[in-house]
Amino acid sequence: MNKIISLKLSVLLTAFMFSGLCYGQDNKPTLNHIAVCARDLKRSVAFYSNVLELKKIPNPFHDTVHQWFSIGPGTQLHVIQADCPTVTHDINNHLCFRVASLPDYMKHLDQLNIKYGNWAGDYKKTQLRADGVVQIYFQDPDGYWIEVNNAK
Repeated sequence: MNKIISLKLSVLLTAFMFSGLCYGQDNKPTLNHIAVCARDLKRSVAFYSNVLELKKIPNPFHDTVHQWFSIGPGTQLHVIQADCPTVTHDINNHLCFRVASLPDYMKHLDQLNIKYGNWAGDYKKTQLRADGVVQIYFQDPDGYWIEVNNAK
């Protein structure tokens, strides 16, 4: 019996030691979160909750100036209320989300009266990417650009 326990403990300790070695060999950075500044947190939270239908997740601050959302496995969007600088955001800098049905999502945006269009800004027009992915673009309440595509 002691040999079995000893063997199990040895296997467990060996696995633990090698798990550290494996991690050390692949210690590449991965995306953890994206943070955006919001002038009006309530308005931005409503946008990300209702328009993008993101799920709120707990944050460690437990205050009235932070709201975190899940945007994928292990990845978060942090919306932080502050006196954000007034700038014009360039469409080249955008967050991108994919949906199963872009036409259905466009109907969702229409129901919410969210203005969207293609890269050139043509209202209710889609953009066809060179690889066949169809895209639309719109802005959040603070002017950050968001792309939604069908990610075929």
